[in-house]
Amino acid sequence: MFDSISSKFSDIFRNISGKGKISEKNIQEAVESIKEALLDADVNLRVVRRFVNSTIEEAQGEKVLKAVNPGQMFTKIVYDKMVALLGDDDNKLALKGKDTTSVILMMGLQGSGKTTASHKLAYKLKKEGRKVMLAACDLVRPAAITQLEILGEKVGVPVFTIPGEKDPVKVAQAALSRAKHDLIDTLIIDTSGRMHLDEALMAEITSIAKAVNPDETLFVADAMTGQSAVEIAKEFEEKVGISGVILTKFDSDTRGGAALSLKSVVGKPIKFIGTGEKAEDLEVFHPERIASRILGMGDVVSLVEKAQEQYEKDEAEKLQKKIQKDTFDLQDYLDQLEKMNKMGGAEKLIDMIPGAKGNIKEEDLDFKELEVEKAIIKSMTKFEKSNYRIIGPSRRKRIARGSGTSVADVNRLLKKFEKSKLMMRKLATNKKFQASMLKQLGM
Repeated sequence: MFDSISSKFSDIFRNISGKGKISEKNIQEAVESIKEALLDADVNLRVVRRFVNSTIEEAQGEKVLKAVNPGQMFTKIVYDKMVALLGDDDNKLALKGKDTTSVILMMGLQGSGKTTASHKLAYKLKKEGRKVMLAACDLVRPAAITQLEILGEKVGVPVFTIPGEKDPVKVAQAALSRAKHDLIDTLIIDTSGRMHLDEALMAEITSIAKAVNPDETLFVADAMTGQSAVEIAKEFEEKVGISGVILTKFDSDTRGGAALSLKSVVGKPIKFIGTGEKAEDLEVFHPERIASRILGMGDVVSLVEKAQEQYEKDEAEKLQKKIQKDTFDLQDYLDQLEKMNKMGGAEKLIDMIPGAKGNIKEEDLDFKELEVEKAIIKSMTKFEKSNYRIIGPSRRKRIARGSGTSVADVNRLLKKFEKSKLMMRKLATNKKFQASMLKQLGM
C-alpha cells in the first residue's frame, strides 16, 4: 500500500537530509516535490494546497533553518502534518455496554465490499468478547443474503433473515427485536447498495436508520476508487449522516488518495481498513502509524501487535528453548512460515519495518520461494522433518517428486535451513537481543 507515494517521500527526505545546511530554497524545492507526490497520489487538490501552505509556513521558520539537524526537523514537521491530515486517533466505536444492544449500520455503494466488511467487523468484535449478530437487509443484490449467511457461518456469528420479505426496514426492526430478546449486545446491519448514488438508496438507508437508531453509521468505501470514494462519502454524510469510514482494499491501493483526503473533506474519521480477504484482515486505523508507513518510516507498533496475536508467551519461550538446545527442526520452520502468512505475509511486513521501505525492493524478494519451501517440507515424513540430516539422495528425489519441485530446490532449502539454525542459535544466546525482543512483545 502507498508504494508510489512512500517511495517519493523517502527520496525527498533522503535528499534533504544529505545536505549539510538547509536554505529556504532547499525547503521550497522539497515542498514542491511533496506537492507533486500528493497530487500524483490522487489527493484532493484543496487538501494538497492546505498541506503544502502549512508545511511551508512552519518549515521556513528559524526552528528548522537553525536546528542542529534541520533534515530531521523538516521530516518531523511533515510527519506531524501527515498525521493531522489523516485525522485524530478517534477510531473507537461508540458502543454501549454489554447489558444492552448496540446497533451498527453499514452502508455504501454496491461493490465497495460492504458485506465482507460487515462479517470482518463481526469477527473482530466477537474476538473482543462481544456477542454479535448480523442482519441481512440487502434485499436488492441477488445472493447478498446467501453470501452473508456463508460468511457469518465461517466466523461463528448468527445471521438474521426473513425469507421472502421485501421491506428492509421490517427486517432491520425484527432483527433488533430478536437481538434484544437473545441478549445480543451488538447488531450489525448490512444494507443494500447501488451501482451509483440515487434517491431511492438514500431514502431506504434513512428509513432504516430512523427505525433502529444506530449507535454507529459506518460508510464502506473502496480505497481503489480514490477521490470518487471521498465525494460519495461526502454525499452520504450530507444526506444520511455517517460516524466513520471503513476503507476496503487498502492493501491494493498503491496511491492512497482516498485515505489522505477523507478526514479533511468529509470531516469524519477512518475507523477501520480492510487489508486482505480473510476475516481477520480488518485493522483499526491509526493515523500516526499510517503516516509512518507513508513516509517510509515503518510501523513497529503494528508489527509487534501482529506478532503478539500469533505468539503466546509460553509458545515463544518454548521456541526459544528449542533454538538454544539445537532441537529446532523443519516442522518448526514450517510453522514459522505459516505464522508469517497469518501476520500478512512478507510483503506487508516489509512496509512495517523501519528503513526497509525503499531499500528492500519487491524484486529482491522471492515470495514464491517461500511457497516452494512449504511444499517441500510438507512432502517429508515426520521423521525426516525432525532429523533433516538423514535426507540423502534417494529421499531428496522422493521429496522433490512429491512436492512437484526439483532435487536442486530440496538441496537449496536444506542448506538455507542449516544456515538459519546457526543464525538463530547465535541470536538466542545474545542476552541483549533476547531482552530487547521480550520487552517489545510485553513478556
